[in-house]
Amino acid sequence: MNRLIYHLVAFLVVAVWGSTFVFTKLLLLGGLTAAQIFVLRFIVAYVLLLVFSLTRRSFRLFATSLKDELLMMGLGVTGGSMYFLTENNAMNYTTTTNTSLIVCLCPLVAAPLIALFYRSERLHGIQIVGTLMAALGVVVVVLNGHFVLHLSPLGDTLAFCACLCWALYSLLMIPANQRYDTVFITRKVFFYGLLSMIPYFLLRPADFPLEVILRPDILANLLFLGCVASMLCFLAWNWVMKKLGAVAATNYVYFNPVTTVLFAWVILSERITLYFLMGTLLILTGMYLCNRGKGN
Repeated sequence: MNRLIYHLVAFLVVAVWGSTFVFTKLLLLGGLTAAQIFVLRFIVAYVLLLVFSLTRRSFRLFATSLKDELLMMGLGVTGGSMYFLTENNAMNYTTTTNTSLIVCLCPLVAAPLIALFYRSERLHGIQIVGTLMAALGVVVVVLNGHFVLHLSPLGDTLAFCACLCWALYSLLMIPANQRYDTVFITRKVFFYGLLSMIPYFLLRPADFPLEVILRPDILANLLFLGCVASMLCFLAWNWVMKKLGAVAATNYVYFNPVTTVLFAWVILSERITLYFLMGTLLILTGMYLCNRGKGN
């Protein structure tokens, strides 16, 4: 029963993250840039989590060693700033379809990378078939019947870098989860994610217009992204990775395009197609085979 709860939480987190593309689009249309949105949502998440952490007896400001503090920095960079910068800049040079497809195939990169360092995380037999089937489902959902990709070496490389960043984040979470609690790790992810954005803004200065940020619709979307999609979801995701393992949790990224399409259908009135239904069925079947093969 406990493992069922872990899987349910992983699915819910990915469902919320799938919705962030829609809410981010609304904020972009409202006048904010992608960089501003990222920083504002991480500031909200970090402040809330810091306040909560200060109420705990186990509060600590730093990790127990410099090596572990550098590990936390690595998590903040790979899961925060670098992931954001590579993913968003990829869309400046290639299509959204290419970016979404490459990024959402992250489990195919994460699984062999993690297996190089942790034998217990390796996929076997039916699990490999399952993850390949789920990956095929992602391709069907994202391409949506338009089986033409416009190759762009720079943009596609940046998208792959975003994919690699999340795979590295999953890898680094394994030793972090072995030594620290979820709240501490997540707070550090937000802190170093924000800190490592400073060089970006030194190169590309930007202001934060209060008249835009304080508009009720903009503020509501930012609070959702900061409180729910960032603070609560990162906490839940890091906790699930500790319980299910890095590879099993990362496989849920396959559901990301499915939830994005569903939220776009509900909020933006975008159309559900037969390809979406076929792709979703492939993803569900693939995930079932992955989990069955692991005995979860």
